[in-house]
Amino acid sequence: MTETLRPRSPKEVEDAVQWALAKTRPLEIIGNASKRALGRPAQTDLTLDLSALHGVIFYEPEELVLSAGAATPLHDIDAMLAEKGQHLAFEPMDYGQLLSGVSNRGTIGGMLAANLAGPRRLTAGAARDHFLGFSGVSGRGETFKSGGRVVKNVTGYDLCKLMAGSWGTLAALTTVTVKTLPRPETQTTVLIVGLDDATAVRAMTAAMATSCDVSGAAHLPAAVAGRIHLGEALGAGRSLTLLRLEGVAPSVAHRKAALTAAMKPFGEVQGSDDILSRNFWRAIRDVMPFAAARGTAERPVWRIVTTPTRGAELARAIDPAGAAEVLYDWAGGLLWVMLPPSDDAGAAIVRRAVAACSGQAMLVRAPPAVRAAVDVFEPPDEGLAALMRRVKHGFDPQGVLNPGRIWASL
Repeated sequence: MTETLRPRSPKEVEDAVQWALAKTRPLEIIGNASKRALGRPAQTDLTLDLSALHGVIFYEPEELVLSAGAATPLHDIDAMLAEKGQHLAFEPMDYGQLLSGVSNRGTIGGMLAANLAGPRRLTAGAARDHFLGFSGVSGRGETFKSGGRVVKNVTGYDLCKLMAGSWGTLAALTTVTVKTLPRPETQTTVLIVGLDDATAVRAMTAAMATSCDVSGAAHLPAAVAGRIHLGEALGAGRSLTLLRLEGVAPSVAHRKAALTAAMKPFGEVQGSDDILSRNFWRAIRDVMPFAAARGTAERPVWRIVTTPTRGAELARAIDPAGAAEVLYDWAGGLLWVMLPPSDDAGAAIVRRAVAACSGQAMLVRAPPAVRAAVDVFEPPDEGLAALMRRVKHGFDPQGVLNPGRIWASL
């Protein structure tokens, strides 16, 4: 039976880690456990539940900075920022629909630990690029902090970049500070209808090369587009290539006209209003066509990053017969691939294709037994693995924090 420790303050987190060290008992770290099914299954019977560390510590809209307990729900932060006309510009996704069908359970600390970013990653960067500071407890049982409350902070090492994407294997974050930015006044989406995947990638590449400041570029093949309620006039059972424009209304209108003209050589072009556009991109951000509640929960899902121009090539290499379904984001640089069920979730095929196309693949959805048997994250080469072991040893020499979450040896 799993035992759970529930600290109510950062000091109690430090005490809990020190106790686990003394007892030689590794810890699984969770906030609201919304991403518990990501990565390799926990290799411990002791859980460190940080859900009590929630609440906004300070928010200064004029300074574009917010600090909160690591377990503060991201949904609450989004709502607070929206009231002030601001947002997290990197558009972090919500894994809830994909993993369990339940949304709005993610926390700000979990978002940073996973380095999440959505469609706006193209122009705004990832979570790590907006991560200003934190306090946490290392695997040595020591409280430490890095960064601060200003954007241009050059004091000491930038440990925020190291913590972002570490999946709780280096420290248990207790408080975090992030940069906020003004929310665009309006947005619209230019849609190109009926393109095959390769042509869509070329169209997205061309759109990103224009001066129209496209903030999102995605392609939904017909089967994938059919799982999103888009309205009868849009798509009509065909593929959709979506290009988002954001900003003040006059600028958006001007850029929409220019982008529409630039995209006409590729195919039929349509437009959308602000509300429909936001619905499109929320669905793309959260990979809702592959949501567990849509009857696809048994099918494995991979998240693959590659060079944008090679996205369609990589998809063909994974599934030349067309049994997989693919959602293209980041102008073809991010592929969400849903495969038929298999003993290894298609790992052998995916890894071979990714190696040929210079990418990285992460198995996002699969049964625990499969995630324990195959590499969930991209296997590192010997040099990178050695470096990661040294970093892990520096922060967590006894391997007490989330052991084996990323790779079995870390």
